Amino acid sequence: MATSATTVGTIFPAIRFDDARTMIQWLGEAFGFEPMAVYDAPDGSVAHAELRLERGAIMIGQSRADDFGTLSPRTAGGVTQMIYAWVADVDAHHRRAVDAGAEIVRPLADTPYGSREYSARDPEGHVWSFGSYLPGA
Repeated sequence: MATSATTVGTIFPAIRFDDARTMIQWLGEAFGFEPMAVYDAPDGSVAHAELRLERGAIMIGQSRADDFGTLSPRTAGGVTQMIYAWVADVDAHHRRAVDAGAEIVRPLADTPYGSREYSARDPEGHVWSFGSYLPGA
């Protein structure tokens, strides 16, 4: 399938993990992310990967010493960013995350601004929010 700005968004969070290869699998099981590309580093770790969810995508890689200094929250000692993703069926997405063992940090609920959403923490400490709120809609 060809990828363009009409099939995925135009902003791509870039996230580092201490164990990127394991997290690719976990993000698929818990949140439904599908790998579009995975590139290995010379040491066998993940140099760069692109994962798709609905019409959005993220880029991930292995935590490493480089010019960016990007760390996993587990290594940094705190949350380094939060990501919000729109999903078509929030309730089904929440069930999937719970069944996969995701730590729910904000329960599934309707918000005063008309969204249905929840937040979860992945095994390395990144906080993810999923909901029906679509900016600009």
